[in-house]
Amino acid sequence: MRFSRMHLPTLKEVPAEAEVLSHRLMLRAGMIRRLAAGIYSYLPFGLMALRNVEAIVRQEMNLAGAQEVLLPAVQPAELWQESERWDFYGKELLRFKDRHQRDFCFGPTHEEVITDLVRNEVRSYRQLPLNLYQVQTKFRDEIRPRFGLMRGREFIMKDAYSFDVDDVAATLSYQAMHEAYSHIFSRCGLNFRAVEADSGAIGGNFSHEFVVLAESGEDAIASCTKCDYAANVEKAQSKFVPESVIESEVELPVSDAVATPDCESIEDVAAFFKVSPNATIKSMVFESDLGFCMVVVPGDREVNELKVKAILGANWLEIPPSARVADDLGLPVGYLGPLEVSIPVLVDRMVPHMGPMICGANRNGYHLHRVCWGRDFTCETVADLVLARAGELCPRCDGSLQIDRGIEVGHIFKLGTKYSEKLNATFLDHDGQEKHMVMGCYGIGVGRTVAAAIEQNHDENGISFPYAIAPFKVALLNLDLKSAEVTAFCEKLYQEFLRRNISILYDDRNERPGVKFKDADLLGMPVRLTLGRRGFKQGIIEAKLRNSTESKEFPLDNLDSLWSLFDELETNDSRISLK
Repeated sequence: MRFSRMHLPTLKEVPAEAEVLSHRLMLRAGMIRRLAAGIYSYLPFGLMALRNVEAIVRQEMNLAGAQEVLLPAVQPAELWQESERWDFYGKELLRFKDRHQRDFCFGPTHEEVITDLVRNEVRSYRQLPLNLYQVQTKFRDEIRPRFGLMRGREFIMKDAYSFDVDDVAATLSYQAMHEAYSHIFSRCGLNFRAVEADSGAIGGNFSHEFVVLAESGEDAIASCTKCDYAANVEKAQSKFVPESVIESEVELPVSDAVATPDCESIEDVAAFFKVSPNATIKSMVFESDLGFCMVVVPGDREVNELKVKAILGANWLEIPPSARVADDLGLPVGYLGPLEVSIPVLVDRMVPHMGPMICGANRNGYHLHRVCWGRDFTCETVADLVLARAGELCPRCDGSLQIDRGIEVGHIFKLGTKYSEKLNATFLDHDGQEKHMVMGCYGIGVGRTVAAAIEQNHDENGISFPYAIAPFKVALLNLDLKSAEVTAFCEKLYQEFLRRNISILYDDRNERPGVKFKDADLLGMPVRLTLGRRGFKQGIIEAKLRNSTESKEFPLDNLDSLWSLFDELETNDSRISLK
């Protein structure tokens, strides 16, 4: 493509709306433009990167035996009511009525639609296994869309759904998708980890996230320094080795309530009593579809809401407003404690091994100290209820956990029969018995993958695209348009790239060399070729890899070694060096 003919509106300044690095660079590089909160238009340069990721996804999905379909984006409420997700999914589901006042939604995912399709088409075990996928626009009405394509409301997703005769076969389908995803993200040139994850609103009993490691990532990933254990920090477990209980004040009775005005936080309470936060306990009230409960953890730890939800077996869990806790339970938020409360109490496994501790007195402005587990309070539910920390022991070996930041780009789920039972998707087995299909589902955020690649591959000058997903593989800079000889050679070289089917952006604009160099760096093509009058007279063209400071000169009268470079790039990506 000729730069002079391409709609490629690069920006010098960072737009005010940009929040994270990939968002800034995608706006500056003319890849996307904002239409509304969380809704973006793809411009030609951005769409080319998107299509490159899609091509890799399709190739690997097809190789894994999946077949592509295209399902309706608009879905009838009846299907979601049949699966019992119409109300459960919440406000993220964009609901609307047609002219006949029938309820519909814009699909955030397609479990209901694909299950309905398959239940009407598949009758026998001979038709299974089956894996169908699509690449399609989704919509989730995020409460706070942000970070450009990282957390938009409208987005492009590859979603696949597998159907099997039993759990053993479903596990094989899951493993095939796990392998396909590893190939996809490796081919995209990304540094990623597959980590255990929570299944969320999709459901099922087993899932993995594929996370691109990046400091700007929203997700925290816990991984072992010795073995291959890795999990989203919300899902991560750690091995707990209890220490001896501190005995120094155990015989002393719990104190009378101590006035602690304006001490609603753990930090304030610890400062008031002149102790470390780990000598206090934090008590929080949660509400779920099962009612209210109190969760008690060491004062220096954070409650893991997903673990609490799993222990309860609840469909949803949230922190209620302080006014509700006061009005409905008579408890003052900021001064909560586990003594003499009328709601169920869940205690983290570390609390019984703490010494005398400080907690709220369930009285506004007061705390208790010298509180002891077993003597002053106890409960039936003691479990791991906190977020894992760096340095804690791995749950599978004697290694320790490290915490990294990452960006979720893919998620695979082992669904079991959650949807096939509710929507009655059955088949006849080889004995003629009717059984429910065992399902899995597998998603990739295509636009988010492009954004994550930019978060992981950039420098102070702009993007540095991995070769496989770069919109153009090479930038050809003509630094002397006034020279007929230079221009003629650039034109000849441009045509040769097109003939070889190597995507090229030929900068034939009447701009200063500095502008062309800056745009080439911003746009991040893996290879930059530069030719000016001096180089032409010397019979050389300069090549430079975007992710390197190295450059190499190739003779104009023999470019075989240049074509060898691109052959190697096609095979080994842009991590090679110029020699």
